[in-house]
Amino acid sequence: MFGILHLAIIHEDEFIARQLIQIFPKEVLDIQNNLYQSPLHLATYLNLTDVVKGLVDKGAGLGLQDRDGNTALHVACQYGQTASAGEMIRELSASELVPVLETQNWRGLTCLHLAALNKQHHIVKLLTRKGADLNIQEGTSGKTALHLAVELRDIASAKLLLGRGANVDAAMFNGCTPLHLAVGRQDAAIANLLCQSGADTMLRNMEDETALDLADGNDDILALFPFDDIQISGRSLVGMNF
Repeated sequence: MFGILHLAIIHEDEFIARQLIQIFPKEVLDIQNNLYQSPLHLATYLNLTDVVKGLVDKGAGLGLQDRDGNTALHVACQYGQTASAGEMIRELSASELVPVLETQNWRGLTCLHLAALNKQHHIVKLLTRKGADLNIQEGTSGKTALHLAVELRDIASAKLLLGRGANVDAAMFNGCTPLHLAVGRQDAAIANLLCQSGADTMLRNMEDETALDLADGNDDILALFPFDDIQISGRSLVGMNF
């Protein structure tokens, strides 16, 4: 079911949409269609920034979720609609922003996770400037945005997140750190970045594996690990008598 405001937005008639926003009460602005999309969702999908601004200024709900669990801000972060995302969070206080940024869609992903997954670096920067928790875990396996950047071999995003203070040793539910993932993928460039950022090479996952255990003889990877970090039976080789 579509309301008249939904239809005006779908047909990208911004003049009519803005007029309707002015005369409709907030309750009407938050009506969701059969896909649970609000007018704000649709305006964001179509990148109608002025309509997004009008809806936000009139108090349209930022917490409404569509059939995939996405809020309008999720949509903006997924598709790189930086201007629309900025309008949505421009006037929010820190306490108002936290629940919006912590909302997970039905795949367990927050806005920051979607931005990282889709390599939307401008959105990542915007969210971090607004105080997004860089270490928030997605709901299925506990990955942070840094884990996702490593999986995507997105070194630009990894540098950005680390530079903004992301925890280099954040662990997934299975105990894997970003370094475990980088080494497991034989990605020497990102493994080097993580090591240069202070990653702990001796952390163990739930399989009792360190990142070094996953190097699988890759000389480029092995060269990143200081010799004195190598351990036997949990004891460092340094100081051991042979």
